[in-house]
Amino acid sequence: MVAVERMPAHVTCVGMSVLDRIMRVDAFATEPSKVYATGYDEIGGGPAATAAVAIQRLGGHARLIARVGDDVTGNAIRDELASHGIDLSSMRTLAGARSAASNVVVDERGERQITHFRGEGLDVVADWVESNDFGASCVVLADTGWPLAAERVLSLAANAGKVTVLDADLSVDPRAATLIAMADHVVFSEAALTRMSGIADPVDALQWARPRVPGRYVGVTVGPRGYLWLDDTTLHRLPGHAVDVIDTLGAGDVFHGAYALALAEGRDVAHAARFANAAAAIKCTRASGRRGIPFRDEVDAWLELRYPGQEPK
Repeated sequence: MVAVERMPAHVTCVGMSVLDRIMRVDAFATEPSKVYATGYDEIGGGPAATAAVAIQRLGGHARLIARVGDDVTGNAIRDELASHGIDLSSMRTLAGARSAASNVVVDERGERQITHFRGEGLDVVADWVESNDFGASCVVLADTGWPLAAERVLSLAANAGKVTVLDADLSVDPRAATLIAMADHVVFSEAALTRMSGIADPVDALQWARPRVPGRYVGVTVGPRGYLWLDDTTLHRLPGHAVDVIDTLGAGDVFHGAYALALAEGRDVAHAARFANAAAAIKCTRASGRRGIPFRDEVDAWLELRYPGQEPK
């Protein structure tokens, strides 16, 4: 496959940036006990931050609006993000705050359990961000982990004529639910859509979400079953890929980053979903969360094999 030269598309991401401490085990504990890990890793995490890393690896340019505490964990988060070439000029270190971190346990099936510490002193408005800070970005992606910033940035982005995407994942913060009314594209995780709607069937849950999402597109990732979305009121289905799952950690974040990048490159929603679906599937075949994010040539090759001649170059 001939490599294609392209100018990198720009995406601004806003939201969580954490440190993941990942332990691999044969099986999750079902009662109080000591479980011995078969592997250990430390790597950055958080939906917006991982999406930014995915954008960089997939040939785009990511700017990250985030915050950390002035502690060892915050330094580690910053250093790892900088190593990927992400623009951190809108990331802030907050004096006296404690950075967010997660303990992640991954079993032999690749499923994960996460215990998350949200940090302390991080719930601030990103008042350092202005509408002219988006620069060359034509797409802005927000997660629900920092609602005060997401609300401000999505509003500024809309006023600046940028396309907005919301990663609507699980959140214990009731303010997160209001964000679904603020984005052009709202992409739910299945668990978040089920919890928010109270409806188990994802198609019925999307119909519940439709009048609550003023943006044209509302979708839901359904794991190995793929992706479902409504274009206005028309339902579309994209099947998943059968892969040998090693680690699902970060797969949803990769989907959102790849989806936003594809939109920034001018792809339509169907092609953006297909591109994101492939990137997330490849990630699931690799361990250690963010370390498993694929590069652009890998995703292009994957798509060419499965959809020969159908993908835009």
